[in-house]
Amino acid sequence: MNPVRKQRLLITLGALAGLALATGLLLYAISANINLFYTPQQVAEGEAPVGQRMRVGGLVVEGSVRRDQETLENAFDLTDGLGTFTVYYVGILPDLFREGQGIVANGTLISESRFDATEVLAKHDEQYMPPEVLEALQRAGHPSVDGSVYEAEEGVSY
Repeated sequence: MNPVRKQRLLITLGALAGLALATGLLLYAISANINLFYTPQQVAEGEAPVGQRMRVGGLVVEGSVRRDQETLENAFDLTDGLGTFTVYYVGILPDLFREGQGIVANGTLISESRFDATEVLAKHDEQYMPPEVLEALQRAGHPSVDGSVYEAEEGVSY
């Protein structure tokens, strides 16, 4: 093979290998940062992957909030009427957080009954509920959710 052609072939193969490596690293980074939304029913039924970062949303079960004032550890049950699991969070909960209210939590599913949250987001007024939570609760036929009462506001993101 001609030395010039051999050099061009090596350069082309090197460029292709570099492009393949960059694409692989990009896809790995994207997959590691995806936060899919799951409902309490999906988590309780085992549809949500254990050990993966995700978002979960539902209503905080009345009487389930447990707080440790010394360590800032919080635990509460989250439900959509069809499934329930426990969310654990270390830190100060949002001011608008309370029982019976819709929330969205970001974190990692440890088991089908335990979710370790890194962030807890509460609705910002009496009439708003995150669209994902509203849809999940309506599908579950939750009695306290009326689609006409909770209207998702446009442009509000969690």
